[in-house]
Amino acid sequence: MARAAGVSRTTASLVLSDRGDELRISAASQERVRLVASELGYRPNVVSSELRRGSSRTIGFISDTIATSQLAGDMIKGALGHAHRNGYMLFIGESEGDLDEEERIIEAMLDRQVDGFVIASMFTRERPLPSNLKGQSAVLLNALPERARTVRAVIPDEYTAGRDAVELLLRAGHERVHLIGAGPEQADVPAQTVAGRERLAGILDALADAGLAPASGHLCQVWLPQDGWKATARLLATGVRHEALITFNDRLAFGAYQALQEADMTVPSDMSIVSFDDHQLAGWLHPGLTTFAIPHHELGQRAIELLLDEALPEENPVERLRMPARIRGSVGPPGHPAPVSGATAPPG
Repeated sequence: MARAAGVSRTTASLVLSDRGDELRISAASQERVRLVASELGYRPNVVSSELRRGSSRTIGFISDTIATSQLAGDMIKGALGHAHRNGYMLFIGESEGDLDEEERIIEAMLDRQVDGFVIASMFTRERPLPSNLKGQSAVLLNALPERARTVRAVIPDEYTAGRDAVELLLRAGHERVHLIGAGPEQADVPAQTVAGRERLAGILDALADAGLAPASGHLCQVWLPQDGWKATARLLATGVRHEALITFNDRLAFGAYQALQEADMTVPSDMSIVSFDDHQLAGWLHPGLTTFAIPHHELGQRAIELLLDEALPEENPVERLRMPARIRGSVGPPGHPAPVSGATAPPG
């Protein structure tokens, strides 16, 4: 390229690294070098030049199943957006929960000298930092470190969402609240469910503050629509009417709607329901389901912000983001006439 432009290799290199003006290379020579570079299809080695400045301007984003899920894809969108706004590219890898595959992806990204890692989880859980990331800049997304103060993390504020769910029902006039998905005691949640544990803690504390306790609790080891249907059907068989349900996720709520419909009951006149997650179908239910949303986009964005801010907080490296309420039509005063007729479950 230098030969084609009629300049020395040093001159060509300085022009292509944008140092021509600094070293007083003539405008004509600079223009000739850039023209030849364009004609020859020259592309600068961005990685090499950035590494000379101490950064590859790339971030590794490794998840278990987020990239292939419709439910939590906004976590990746939030991370991508903030990375791009700050001049970084995101390398995305999916392990499908296989720890060996996760390690292989990390090694491949280390070989490409990424500046840091986001290790993301589809469901909030406790996990160790991968052993081959020791000494690397990393943030856990939607996951808690198994040992305190080992790595920064950002998760939804499930505890506050549990409190908010109770307070919403109390404001509507409800004092008898039944739990679908967890039992009435602090430890009555499925094993290894961080979200369930923290949601239940918030619910129990808010009820206790009001001088109340759960009217009943129905532990479900799996939180799918059929589990919510079975638990709610058993509850309704005891004659419960004009009270309130807190379902521990929206899929359980879908089953609860079905059980209520089969019992010729309506939401919210016969039973108010409040839930968590803001599933895509929550607003499609009839009436719409009031639920507390996981802030997927904000979680992804915050993970990148924490990664780029390398200072580890002195007090608590785990940050919790508020779960906003999606107020729809599933909560009303006890015995309040339903705004729409019937409670309809989603198709399938």
